[in-house]
Amino acid sequence: MNRYQNISTITIDKKQVYQTVRYPEIPTTSDDIYVYTSQGDRFDVLANTYYKDSSLWWIISTANTAIAGTTLPSDLPQDSLVIPEGLQIRIPASYIAVLNSFKFLNGLWYEYFWRRFTKTNNRSSK
Repeated sequence: MNRYQNISTITIDKKQVYQTVRYPEIPTTSDDIYVYTSQGDRFDVLANTYYKDSSLWWIISTANTAIAGTTLPSDLPQDSLVIPEGLQIRIPASYIAVLNSFKFLNGLWYEYFWRRFTKTNNRSSK
């Protein structure tokens, strides 16, 4: 899967460029899971473990951008899949809602709702 396939493009000075990707706020819920990181933990591995999809690593990363009481400057590093050892991090339980917010924020809502609409209509017509 091409990681840029769902990102909109615009033309600036006759050059096609990708639009800025916006990430949603990820509120805490009582269903969220908290884990302590071990040596070698990575966002993509945790996403695969909890969501069965390693490409959703950014949800866990974004949900943990400000962790109080750590020796990190202020945020977890967002430029790496590797997580420092010994930190308690949050695994958002409502990742589907986060994906829906992401799609809406980035203009992908039309495709999302169209797929849901056609899937629902295909089921009802059988």
